[in-house]
Amino acid sequence: MTPMSNTLPSTLPAPVSPAQQQHVLNIVRRTARTEILPRFRSLSAADIQTKAHADDLVTAADIAAEQMIARALRIAFPDALIVGEEATSGDPALLDQIADAPVAFLIDPIDGTWNFAHGLAVFGLILAVTQFGRPAFGLIYDPIADDWAIADDENPARLERATGTALPLKAAMGKPIEALSGYVPLHMFTGDSRTRLAATLPSFKRTGCLRCSAHEYRMIAQGHADFLLTRSLHPWDHAAGALICEKSGCHVEMLDGGPYSASRHEGHLLVAPDRTTWNKLKKVFGFLVQ
Repeated sequence: MTPMSNTLPSTLPAPVSPAQQQHVLNIVRRTARTEILPRFRSLSAADIQTKAHADDLVTAADIAAEQMIARALRIAFPDALIVGEEATSGDPALLDQIADAPVAFLIDPIDGTWNFAHGLAVFGLILAVTQFGRPAFGLIYDPIADDWAIADDENPARLERATGTALPLKAAMGKPIEALSGYVPLHMFTGDSRTRLAATLPSFKRTGCLRCSAHEYRMIAQGHADFLLTRSLHPWDHAAGALICEKSGCHVEMLDGGPYSASRHEGHLLVAPDRTTWNKLKKVFGFLVQ
């Protein structure tokens, strides 16, 4: 089924005003100060649990942060759908409501939980607002640096700092395949797909994985990396980053064609600096959709 967002007009009213965006940002920063940073490098063994597999972690900070953000959003936006990563673990049916929601908030309270749990300062807090699955507002907050990448439907992406400065985000220039650096989470692929994908990696200048979508998207939006390929479409990981990268000049499209939608849960998302480079990458990775 084609996601509803693919057929919606582009003139939907903005779901969050500039003043409301500031309120959301205040909620996020306050949550980081209250629930996340005090626990960083202070977690006990009892504060860390596994979910689907040994590397899929959730901490007391994830749970407390998501609950704090969700409570504040329900007060400010009582009619909105609230979809948090940890809440969805207990109620997967929340994912099915995104496509029909006029306004949905998607929350990843700590993206890069494995890094966070192991004391690595490569984690972030992601929040997106979607309209019928289509990203309309995105925020990727770095609690350590106290800065954030932000974008909405009507404005270019920018990097803002607590000092009050704001810098425009601009994707890298397109390059030949052999000059590209990007993020390819090889561990997410299995079987023949993994083998064939691994064989493509020497074609690039550099590939890697930060175990943190928040910082991978920020690096691409700042022009410090060129592309991202993923087969994991958890909407809280990608909705904000897809919009921020698009608003920084990137071409964002599903590998099998069509725009990204948070209501789509299967497929491969490919982000590149421009359409020409995206097409080059599709020729390399096209076997994944054959």
